[in-house]
Amino acid sequence: MIDDLDLGFDEQDRGEKGRHRRGAVRRRQGKSGGSRGKTLLALALALVLLGGIGGGVFYGFDRVQNYFVTPDYDGSGTGEAVVQIKQGALIADMADALVAADVVKSTKAFIEAAEENSRSKNIQPGTYKLRKQMSGDAAVTAMLDLKNKIVNGITIPEGRTAKNIYKLLSDKTEIPVKEFEAAAKDPEALGVPDWWFKRSDGKKVTPSIEGFLFPDTYEIPPKATAETVLKLMVDNFLSVTGELKYAEKVQAKLGGVTPYEALIVASLSQAEAGNADDLGKVARVAYNRVYGEFDCNCLEMDVTVNYYLELTGQKTKTSKQMTQAELDNPKNPYNRKLKGLVPTPINNPGKQALEGAMDPPPGKWLYFVAIDRKGHSEFAETFEQHQRNEQKAREAGII
Repeated sequence: MIDDLDLGFDEQDRGEKGRHRRGAVRRRQGKSGGSRGKTLLALALALVLLGGIGGGVFYGFDRVQNYFVTPDYDGSGTGEAVVQIKQGALIADMADALVAADVVKSTKAFIEAAEENSRSKNIQPGTYKLRKQMSGDAAVTAMLDLKNKIVNGITIPEGRTAKNIYKLLSDKTEIPVKEFEAAAKDPEALGVPDWWFKRSDGKKVTPSIEGFLFPDTYEIPPKATAETVLKLMVDNFLSVTGELKYAEKVQAKLGGVTPYEALIVASLSQAEAGNADDLGKVARVAYNRVYGEFDCNCLEMDVTVNYYLELTGQKTKTSKQMTQAELDNPKNPYNRKLKGLVPTPINNPGKQALEGAMDPPPGKWLYFVAIDRKGHSEFAETFEQHQRNEQKAREAGII
């Protein structure tokens, strides 16, 4: 008989809620009274049925009650607990973190409270100072109050190199740059799956963190280490590329190009494009030059030279300032005339650059040049067309 009763919650139900993004929890269909009223009615019916069987079964009352009543603490709690909610956390993930810190008594208590509160969709990732043994309702309310959020944020702009990012992070956290450099030596230990470091062009890959430190605003948790901060950024990269289905679409749309090679191209377009509208076109130029009919099958992009200058502790330069020796240095593994793609990404691209490299517009362009102060470029299929575009740029005072 108990099997016929609505228990109000089961593992499948929790799984459905858990798949929703923050706050995207749905109300159960046909729900007219609150979940507690329904639960108490089911409990009363169960007690009547059990009472008919015989008084001896009441020794299991507490055990039976747990099937119907959500385990929950009362009130606003006591003491203090610090809880970190990661980027992209689902409601069920939040509930797990809160249970682990003894903020709420059960995941069910928090999930049901979030379902009852339409504002729960506004709960943000970050670090919260809460109390231990709070009711589910109190925990949701506390996490919606930004006074309980520990704010220690830093914004990482798009297109910064890992070396530059270490400096930004060090200035914010006072963690020495050397510790970030040491933590970054093993990208796989920071969460980058080994399959990312695959190339189709036969070139050897030395795993690098470059490209995987996703640009965004981050909340730095208390007592953070270099390793935990870099893991936050890698986790975010994996979350964003997972949502984009980046690896799957690259392999489906770009033939033999691997996701890592497309990541390199995304970093090139992030550095070269002066306008977000041109990110995809610049990516297409890179693919055409390396995999198409360009004479040297090389990039011939000065930004790769600048990356090498920064890596080796030298001052970066504009194209006009670069000497011929710097442009064509044979010892530079990022030489602009190197056949094929460079060894690694040259910065950490943002979402739009990733999208442009993942699904670039069709075109046979091999050249481009900025033609206005807003960074818009003209693209050309032939060198003669490119020369005409360069003249436009000169007339506009761009080059």
